[in-house]
Amino acid sequence: MSDQLKWFKSSYSDNEGGNCVEVAFATAIHVRDSKRPASPELQVAAPAWKAFVSAVQPEG
Repeated sequence: MSDQLKWFKSSYSDNEGGNCVEVAFATAIHVRDSKRPASPELQVAAPAWKAFVSAVQPEG
């Protein structure tokens, strides 16, 4: 399924080879390591992803 998804790299990632996360939005939210695109993906239900993003966003 990865071939059909449009992946977005985290805005906090850089091109220096550090820790990078990519996300693809479909029926579920897909998360993977951008340095290893063929590795397994984490799939999360949309409500769980929304709760996660809300919990980690800075206040203000």
